[in-house]
Amino acid sequence: MTMKHFRLSNMIALAGLACMMPVVSLAHVTISPRESMAGATEKYIVRVPTEGKVTTKSVELEVPEGVTVEAMAVPMGWKHELKKDGDRITAITWTMDVKPGEFVEFSFVARNPRDKTQLVWTLRQKFADGTVSDWTKGPNGTRPTAVTTLAPRKQ
Repeated sequence: MTMKHFRLSNMIALAGLACMMPVVSLAHVTISPRESMAGATEKYIVRVPTEGKVTTKSVELEVPEGVTVEAMAVPMGWKHELKKDGDRITAITWTMDVKPGEFVEFSFVARNPRDKTQLVWTLRQKFADGTVSDWTKGPNGTRPTAVTTLAPRKQ
């Protein structure tokens, strides 16, 4: 292999790595599963990565209309605050430090509404420097990672 071919191979490899970098930086707060069934009781998981250089301090989740949160996992060291309308939980805020390069997962069990075809979850990540990222709305509308599609319940 000539020196010219060696340099060209290295440039191609570096270009390939550079193309992959934006994919890594696109990771964000997500909720899963992305598909469930209308009326079903489901375990939902909120995944919170900290990709940048600033520690995540909290995550807020607004519970869509018609969803009934029935139980929450409460791992040691995590704090959470609930907002309610009567007995119904309408929002959950988890507070913790998630350092850069780390992630955590929060889970809860909820009953899906019977009369909807999709749920749009409002997800906000707050950082130690005071900035907030809204992971629900993107430049082209609602991000698919904030939506759970509900299939009709089988009779």
